Amino acid sequence: MIKTLFAALVLLAFAFPAWAASCPMLMGEIDEALQDEAKVAQLSEAELEQVNELRQEGEEAHNAGDHARSEDLLNQAKEILGV
Repeated sequence: MIKTLFAALVLLAFAFPAWAASCPMLMGEIDEALQDEAKVAQLSEAELEQVNELRQEGEEAHNAGDHARSEDLLNQAKEILGV
């Protein structure tokens, strides 16, 4: 029983940092897409504004430690960008 519990704790210890690290990766993908003039040209002003807001809110959630919310917001921005 103790070995199983220890193994589970070790897995969680390694899984959490990997999960938290996906937020910066998503932000990078959004930033890269925003530098693609052809991709940005396909967006309306409202869509571009929404992408920027979602990107900012996602970074704020990441910095606050709310990685699930951060990933959700950043994935919404990626969806609008078509990335």
